[in-house]
Order: sequence, then C-alpha cells, then structure tokens
Amino acid sequence: MSQKIASDTFRSTFKTVNADVLHWFPGHMAKGLKQMQQKLKSVDCVIEVHDARIPLSGRNNDFKYTISGVKPHILVLNKVDLIDKRFKKDIDRNLNSQYEHIIYTNCRDQKCPGVKTIFPLAQKLIADSNRYNRSNMEDFNMMIIGVPNVGKSSLVNSLRAKYLKKGKASQVGASPGITRSVLNKIKMSENPLFYMLDTPGILTPKIADIETGLKLALCGTITDHLVGEMIIADYLLFWLNSQGHFDYVDYFKMEKSCDNILEVLAHISKQHNKILRLRNQLNEYIIKPNLDAAAQIMLKAFRDGNLGKHMLDEDLL
Repeated sequence: MSQKIASDTFRSTFKTVNADVLHWFPGHMAKGLKQMQQKLKSVDCVIEVHDARIPLSGRNNDFKYTISGVKPHILVLNKVDLIDKRFKKDIDRNLNSQYEHIIYTNCRDQKCPGVKTIFPLAQKLIADSNRYNRSNMEDFNMMIIGVPNVGKSSLVNSLRAKYLKKGKASQVGASPGITRSVLNKIKMSENPLFYMLDTPGILTPKIADIETGLKLALCGTITDHLVGEMIIADYLLFWLNSQGHFDYVDYFKMEKSCDNILEVLAHISKQHNKILRLRNQLNEYIIKPNLDAAAQIMLKAFRDGNLGKHMLDEDLL
C-alpha cells in the first residue's frame, strides 16, 4: 500500500453543500407512494430492498409503517458483494429491533444464496399471517419497495429467471427512478402461484442531514447531476481518507493519498486522457483537465467496488 500523508492534514469535517439539492422527491414518487398504499389490500407480503452500503442512514424509516403495516415484512439488503462481510453482524444487531427478517443479496449473481431464500421465507410468513380479505385467495401477492437504484427491478428479474426461467420484466438502469409507477402483477412463480408488484423508488421528502444525503448520492440513489459529480466525488475522497481507506491511491496509480479533490481529479483526467480544448480570449486553444469526466470515473470506480469493499455507515454502528 502506498504511503499516505499525515492524517492531521486531512479535513476533519466536510464543507456543507446546499441542502435543497438533496431533497429529491419528484412528483411520480409522491404519486407512487399513494398507489402503493392503495394496493396494500391486495398484498400478502412486503419486501423492502435497500443498499447494504447504507443500511442505517439511507433507509426510508417510514416504509415499515406507512406501507407494510401489519403485513409480513422482509428487509433485503442488496449489493452485499460491495461491503466488507465483517459488518454484517453489526448491521443485524442495529436492525434486529425493527426487522425480524433480514436477507443479504447480490442480485447480479444468479447463484446468490440470499435470493434463493426469499420465496420460501415469504411463503412461510404469509402462511402464518392473517391474510384478512385475501384469506381465500390461492395466489400470493408481494410488493417490492425501496429507495431508488438499490436493485429492486434486478431482484424481480433474478427471481423470475430462477422460478420461471424467463427474462426481464422490469427495466434496469444505472439512473435512479427508472420505475415510474406501480406495475400490474408480475408473475414470479407457477407453483405456488406468486405475483409481485414492482414500485417506483421512494425517498423520504426530508433527508435527515447533509451527510445522509451525500451517502445516498454516493450510492447513486439521487441523480448525480442534481448534487454535482465533483461534490459527490469530493465527499467520497473525504470519507475514504477519514476512515483510513486508501485503496484509491493504488487503483489510480497515485504517489500518495491526497485530500484535495482538484488534484485527484486532475491526476485521473491525465491518466484517462480526459481533456477539454477551450479557446481563450486571444482565440487560442488551451487544454484543461476534464474534471467532471474524472469525477464520473472516480464515482464509477467506487460504485463498482474497485476502491475496496466499504460500508458507509460504519461510523454509526
């Protein structure tokens, strides 16, 4: 590992950004929340999907009460392949008072053991519950909920591929908020007859604090351009340095760790040949580093797990 600079030269706090940009609650999400509440009578079980990298600060704490109510509720922490597995016990300890059933998944892995346990657990919980107006129904309905871009549609597609051997039923993409409305029933299994309702990602209208918002943005649950790629990349650099994680030094072939995002992005720009050709006042071309493109490269490296396996809420455990 490359030599890091003295830790006392790192920032101890992150310069705050405009909180307004973190309050991302588009109209289709407000509409989707009402749709989910209206559909709840036809649902037997609720599956809440969230990003395992932000298991505490990033969740919409209202989901369990405004959506699930008395329905069986399963918390799925997806993207577990991107966190250090040693944190799982601490996560469970913090969440067990709220959630009795927690499953860790990597929906990109068709052989993921967590994905395989979801249907059997849901069947058992539904069988042991009071189905009220659905007590005479032979089919089982599940609703999948969660904040944007945590892998809800990927989970639906993984389950369909496993139990029906069929392709995608829900659009999957890197940008949050792709699923815009509650879909019609998606068949998940023939025997037993299981259906699932996919839903739009819903964020809490008021994010608790700036750092929570930045963690959400770093994990891609808020559209990058609303916050700014350079701001998110700067927070990433601040967080990595503050936690003593310096894999970025070797990954980007830097001489040492650094706390100045402009220096880091300039280095990445040069490394990846991301430049801007601009005209100056004399109508001459000048070359500058493309810092926005470099920030995108840095964020992708983190989101793909290339800067190490990290759990952003480790300071809250």
